[in-house]
Amino acid sequence: MKIQNNTKLLSQKQTVGVILKPKAPELKGIYHDIKKEFNSIGIDVYIEEYSGVMIGEDELYSFNDLCKKVDFLVTVGGDGTLISATRRGFVHDKAVMGIHLGRLGFLTDILPSELKTFLNDFKNDDYVIDTRMMIETSLSNSDSVAFNDIVITRNSISNMINIDAKIDGKLFNSYYGDGLIVSTPTGSTAYNLSCGGPMVYPFTDAFIVTPICPHSLTQRPLVLPVDFEIEFSCPDKEGAVVIIDGQDIHNIAQDEVIKIKIASKKAKLIRSKTRNYFDVLNDKLNWGHS
Repeated sequence: MKIQNNTKLLSQKQTVGVILKPKAPELKGIYHDIKKEFNSIGIDVYIEEYSGVMIGEDELYSFNDLCKKVDFLVTVGGDGTLISATRRGFVHDKAVMGIHLGRLGFLTDILPSELKTFLNDFKNDDYVIDTRMMIETSLSNSDSVAFNDIVITRNSISNMINIDAKIDGKLFNSYYGDGLIVSTPTGSTAYNLSCGGPMVYPFTDAFIVTPICPHSLTQRPLVLPVDFEIEFSCPDKEGAVVIIDGQDIHNIAQDEVIKIKIASKKAKLIRSKTRNYFDVLNDKLNWGHS
């Protein structure tokens, strides 16, 4: 059985918006090389304002204006750059292509040296757009989306944290330890994995709930269907910290409720047909090597 979760290809691909890894002005040359390759197949290139200022470009667009102007996005950097662009572009529903600057990433699979070959396939509609589940989280003063995970952790390193967990309003567990991770299947190979959580095939729709250094050995990771709305709260007077994709940090008060559910839309990632998830696991995790 072959499991995939693909969406239809782009109906328009005449314009692309580029987002570069922050604090990396050395990417100027790579940006111009990438722009040249896209221009060679008739695609106009525009750059996001912070990236453009970083490398000294003149024609700049805010991220929201960029999303309104272009047909799809390209990130240049690592998985973190792609995750940030996907989260910020959630409301615009833009597909994202990731160009990786190091070794193969979990999400960014195209190296600059491979771009010319890939764009030839891209021009001929010989590519894939994967869809990945995202999480919506609601706090008392803000709503956010997460691509990888939401972490609920302690305010003070010297204390452990209590976290009450409810499913559809009914208490199902109380955690005591360093915190809790609620991960998407895509994020299951990130912080979740380092805390002993399971790897879940990325096209699955599920929540992975993994305790961080729990005080009890009976507390184990849990995989839940996305039909549920999950609620968490911290009864400790110090409250807690909520970290979204390692990028946004929110302080929450005692007994403040954090609501988590599957997002109304999915992330869309442009990739090569030759990319294989299990090949990536083999490479990143050194499976099958003595």
